[in-house]
Amino acid sequence: MFVPPGGGPPPHRHDFEEMFHVLDGEVEVLFRGARSTARPAATVNIPANAPHAFKNVADKPARLLCLVSPAGEEQFFLEIGDRVPTRTGPLPVLDEAAGLERAARAKTLAPKYNNEILAPQ
Repeated sequence: MFVPPGGGPPPHRHDFEEMFHVLDGEVEVLFRGARSTARPAATVNIPANAPHAFKNVADKPARLLCLVSPAGEEQFFLEIGDRVPTRTGPLPVLDEAAGLERAARAKTLAPKYNNEILAPQ
């Protein structure tokens, strides 16, 4: 995952295991109500159905290696996101209306991919 400053998903949960390993940068992790910071070389394990979120609160991008089991979450990202020419961008620029539309689309598609978006971040 390439997570730009300010980027990251809102609080959510899903019925599959998730693990992410911080390669570059740092992210603030919300896990079952507790906040912590994950920096390079940190690995975060999220059990199935555990409420969680993460956000890049730094001023530079973060890169995370993310694994889910069973596989399939990438289809959710492909359906709600924009393809970019390389793994580091350039990223699309969304105005407020486009950002709200993206959030609404993610919330609508979430159940199809066994995700539940809990609340805005």
